[in-house]
Amino acid sequence: MVFPFFAYLSRLKLISRWSLMRNTQPENDAEHSLQVAMIAHGIAVIGRERYGRETNPEHVLSLAVYHDATEVMTGDLPTPVKYYNDELRGAYRRLEDLSASRLLALLPGDLRSSWEPYFQPESGYDRNVVKAADKIAAYIKCLEEKRAGNHEFDYAAENIRSSLARFDLPEVQDFLRDFLPAFEMTLDELNHPSDSQP
Repeated sequence: MVFPFFAYLSRLKLISRWSLMRNTQPENDAEHSLQVAMIAHGIAVIGRERYGRETNPEHVLSLAVYHDATEVMTGDLPTPVKYYNDELRGAYRRLEDLSASRLLALLPGDLRSSWEPYFQPESGYDRNVVKAADKIAAYIKCLEEKRAGNHEFDYAAENIRSSLARFDLPEVQDFLRDFLPAFEMTLDELNHPSDSQP
């Protein structure tokens, strides 16, 4: 028997993000998931090393890799639609749950339990780190678009930056302080960061 779990997930590259907004550089769910995974891993490492968090950064990385996996079946519903009201938010949550069940069913039965944690809605530190990383990745996208002269992302950037400032995890604020400014640098500045320091 053939199991199409990974073949389905490979189609995340076909799911476009920011579909209601004009983009200078298109972004897909596969690209986004990789960036969220790297950021979440970094935040979890900072949390463990600087703040004594009892977390496994590799588990956080895995949660982040799969955080939008259900969108391979639902598509990426634009934020203004997804969060328009409680009824729509609840309906979308149920749709995500159904999609998660359907994806897990594409695995051999003896392997499903190994992937279930990545598809189950849970709360706690690890999920909060992934949520923060998701927002940071979205903010980075806004910075890239603004840098390209696209004002379509001005409001989103302001809104996301405000929500990041309210994250009550010092490791998130450390990431923003230590790593985010580099995303506004040119390649030459990245290659010679000491030249761009005041």
